[in-house]
Amino acid sequence: MEEKVLNIIVGHNKALTYDEILEKLTDEEIPKLPSVLSKLIKELKIRLTNKGKYAKFDDKSQKIGTFAANRKGFGFVIIDGEDRDYYVSINNVNGAIDGDEVVIKVLDESRREAAVVRVNNRNLTNLLVGEFYKKDGKNFLKLDDDKINIVVEIKDAEGAVPGHKVVVKIENKIQKTNYYQGKIIRILGHKDDPGVDILSIAARYQINDVFPEKVIEELKDIPSEVSKSELKGRRDLTNEVIFTIDGDDTKDIDDAISIKKLDNGHYLLGVHIADVSHYVKEGTALGDETYLRGTSSYLANTVIPMLPHQLSNGICSLNPDVTRLTISCEMEIDDKGKLVDSDIFESYIKSRKQMTYKNVNKILNENVVPEGYEEFADDLRLMEELSKIIRKSKLEKGYIDFDVPEPKIITDENGKAIDIQKRIQDTGENLIEDFMIMANETVATTISYMELPFIYRVHGLPDEEKIKNFLHFVGVLGYKVNANVKNITPKTIQNILKQLKGKKEYSILSSMLLRSMQKAIYDSVNIGHFGLASKFYTHFTSPIRRFPDLTVHRLLRTYLFNHNIDNEVIDYYNSTLPEVAKHSSEREMASTQCERDVDDMKMAEYMEGHIGEVYKGIISTVTNYGIYVELDNLVEGMIKIDQLEDDYYFYDESTFSLVGKRSKKRYMLGDKIDIIVDSVIKDKGLINFRPYKKGDKNGNSKQEGKV
Repeated sequence: MEEKVLNIIVGHNKALTYDEILEKLTDEEIPKLPSVLSKLIKELKIRLTNKGKYAKFDDKSQKIGTFAANRKGFGFVIIDGEDRDYYVSINNVNGAIDGDEVVIKVLDESRREAAVVRVNNRNLTNLLVGEFYKKDGKNFLKLDDDKINIVVEIKDAEGAVPGHKVVVKIENKIQKTNYYQGKIIRILGHKDDPGVDILSIAARYQINDVFPEKVIEELKDIPSEVSKSELKGRRDLTNEVIFTIDGDDTKDIDDAISIKKLDNGHYLLGVHIADVSHYVKEGTALGDETYLRGTSSYLANTVIPMLPHQLSNGICSLNPDVTRLTISCEMEIDDKGKLVDSDIFESYIKSRKQMTYKNVNKILNENVVPEGYEEFADDLRLMEELSKIIRKSKLEKGYIDFDVPEPKIITDENGKAIDIQKRIQDTGENLIEDFMIMANETVATTISYMELPFIYRVHGLPDEEKIKNFLHFVGVLGYKVNANVKNITPKTIQNILKQLKGKKEYSILSSMLLRSMQKAIYDSVNIGHFGLASKFYTHFTSPIRRFPDLTVHRLLRTYLFNHNIDNEVIDYYNSTLPEVAKHSSEREMASTQCERDVDDMKMAEYMEGHIGEVYKGIISTVTNYGIYVELDNLVEGMIKIDQLEDDYYFYDESTFSLVGKRSKKRYMLGDKIDIIVDSVIKDKGLINFRPYKKGDKNGNSKQEGKV
């Protein structure tokens, strides 16, 4: 009917009244007309004239998009199919809040500035998180996310007291603009209680630390050890030398490895993955909850698992000296890193040792063998030999190593941040990464050649315009980089990074180039993985913490072990896998953003104890309202433009820098700068710096790493 009404209106040279449209409809269609007209107006297909008539919408300056708010009041509108967003000043927001579908009017196309005309749809179905407080005898919610500019009144306190962090569901809107009523569905705890800060952020992303009662009930049927009957039909690998390598504090171990040198000079690499699919079945409460969560979230000192601990740390975890069910991928690899043959099968193992990266690196880097590692040292050295071959082969294909450092938050027993370190990516870490990538490629290639429905990990080609913009920016910094942007391949990006290596801004530029690339996602349609320079790639190696890996295991069991590839099965997976891939990508993005927010909050918490202290930093971003400075410990803070008191500074778009009007002093990306920690807002993850001047009485530089 929408198409019919649209054709009626568009097919006339003049605007039509409501009655004129009504005359052309059937009796059954007439009651639907008001809602259809409203929808067509919202979609900018028709417009309502000043005289109350309906006409074709022909104002190309108006568009529909999603409003992304900034806590400072302004925002951006994201338009589907357009690479660049529109900036909306605080004066042109027109009541829009974060996540709204809005209609905008473009004010200046060249500067990408727009004004919100109206809010089409407001999605407040998600749960809101904030602090419970009372005012004038009424209950209210102070939202953690200050980008959502609404007032939420709470009818029933449900036992909450002021200072409690609570999760609220919106029930209805009151007559006043942006005024809503909500219901408390969970009290997280008092805002000052240990761990509540992290749980509050997690709840905003619908990451729940509590499992439903139905799941808890089903856990009663999950065994604590593997029975003999479960071993039937599986290959016995308990006599093989198989072990695990993980971080010091890892408790959910889902991958183990083994290696042999064959008589033909080739390597036989075994990657043995916990068979979670044996325990987590489709159509159960546990299976449904696993799907909803999609992933485990690692939030500073807290892990919110995809699976209950009884599984993730228990029967599924490949703990040493106990029998565990696995799916194994054995690969024969030649001395050039080429896969010669492979076998994927159901198995059971008994890990000989739970190794740590720290001790493995002592063997491989220092030739020091820690106690208890003596019998495994030769296998580890053989693994390092193979790892180097695989890595060399990957790099020759175009594998891109952005080498972007990541922070590791160190906390005390109460969860308070006491240190920030850079995560280590050493020989042992690289070895495991190389082997897992090899196994993922092998599994994806096997199923792809069978032409069966599957779930892939894909990474699309970068946008030519974004790479051009990056190279232009690099050129402004004074660096000449040669790159063929008309035919972008993984080697193109690899070559750009190679030319920038050694530059003082390298870590920042590498991070910028990474952000200009597309994000890797899950998809049932394979387009390859650009960043890995891989034609076929999936996630198979972490089913304890990622739902797509669990799905891959289910598919392997269906296709390879049960040999069930009839039309009904293929039709089922063709219809369900696209939604599984989409949902998994969404949950991964939510978890990733949650982890970043927690890191920001914990970094701010750490810097609370260092206000007034002086640090050396490097300018990581320059904007028209200030500069961001990154410290050696990866903490990033902002110097607001009004803190640059020695001159009046303006933003020079041609050089992406702040320039002093009188002194011509310039602040550019990559410049080193001494700063004082000025203030911190822990809840918002905000850290403010100001420039350090010699003789500044507030500067304290006694601690290591500071000026």
